[in-house]
Amino acid sequence: MKVDVIMPKMGESITEGTILEWRKKVGDTIELDEILLEIGTDKVDSEIPSSSSGIIIEILAEPNDVKKVGEVIARIDTDEDNISINSKKKDQENIPDLESRVAQKSSFKPTKESQPNIKSKRFYTPVVMKIAGENELPLTELEQIKGTGRAGRVTKKDILSYIDKQQKSPQPGIVETQPISSPASGRLEEMSHIRKLIGKHMKESLDTSAHAYVMIEVDMTKIVDFVIKKENSFKEKEGFNLTYTPFLLDAVIKSLKDFPEMNSTINGTLVNYHKNINIGLAVAIEDGLMVPCITKCEEKNFLGLCRAVNNTANKARNGSISPDELSGSTFTITNFGVFGVSIGTPIINQPNVGILGVGKIKKQPQVVKSASGDAIAICSMMVLSLGFDHRLIDGAGGSKFICKVKHYLETMSLDSVF
Repeated sequence: MKVDVIMPKMGESITEGTILEWRKKVGDTIELDEILLEIGTDKVDSEIPSSSSGIIIEILAEPNDVKKVGEVIARIDTDEDNISINSKKKDQENIPDLESRVAQKSSFKPTKESQPNIKSKRFYTPVVMKIAGENELPLTELEQIKGTGRAGRVTKKDILSYIDKQQKSPQPGIVETQPISSPASGRLEEMSHIRKLIGKHMKESLDTSAHAYVMIEVDMTKIVDFVIKKENSFKEKEGFNLTYTPFLLDAVIKSLKDFPEMNSTINGTLVNYHKNINIGLAVAIEDGLMVPCITKCEEKNFLGLCRAVNNTANKARNGSISPDELSGSTFTITNFGVFGVSIGTPIINQPNVGILGVGKIKKQPQVVKSASGDAIAICSMMVLSLGFDHRLIDGAGGSKFICKVKHYLETMSLDSVF
């Protein structure tokens, strides 16, 4: 029986996808749930497993082709007789099996203790096996790689990342030297799919919104001291680090309740004031940037925000985020301070009307007012920059909002956050 492979629906708001790479070619045998191709959407790139076992008899889309959800992109012959004939043909061509493909290119000599458990039935795609063989990676080491694919499967990105880390690690007795680059040397290569999408979205945002900015200094001394005091006990209890991001979210959520126009969307001449506060968090990943969304933030307590931030950031960085989790934000926060930057003017994440940029926290002298008079003290200061859509928000509204965020950060009751 011939089975159609259709462009899958990757999320509620996704209507099409781009073919990035076929992992199989016409005539290849494929197993159920074996990776067939990689698809890119305007939200995320995903590896797509096969819905059937059989032989690839047709591929109806080339890399970089854009196909609508539900459109046929390939066909698989699931007839068992044909699969058997195809397998025998492959055997006659002396194609090495999983173990020998790695062993032939590796000087590794497996011992009884180091031999992998073949009965574990862990599946590796051909591209992963090819990379393992080319890099002389033994099966015992391959099995130690943590997979981020479906059901823990090792993906191409997983093995390349593992190999890259191994190569960057200094070896005993070897002195690392810096590569010498020549001004005349260079290379020309196609932008990655995610970089194309980022460029497209940023340009569209600049064309859509009338960007305006206001900035303000915030005294974070109390929060910095609190994080230092609680960081060890918090990590022991929760298993992850306490960061400044949940404090920012808490202040922004309260401010959005005070200024609902900042938690809205413009549709033509209509303004949609959103019921829920869904915060988009810009997360830097290896190939670019993702903005996963934490939904219904107004319903979460402070500890819930801490857990949501950690979970969201981890899913974005390890590639397990879903397209639906990258949609639906009503306001965005981007923290370029983690890279040592003090001030920035971030581009609005459409269709939001506001984005908060967070700068690096730095110790500096400040004039502090007290009942006994003014004094100079060393404070932990941070600059916040608010980008807003001037079609809806005026300078006065933007200024009042960012001042309110500053107020909530500096007056936060830290004794009651947990």
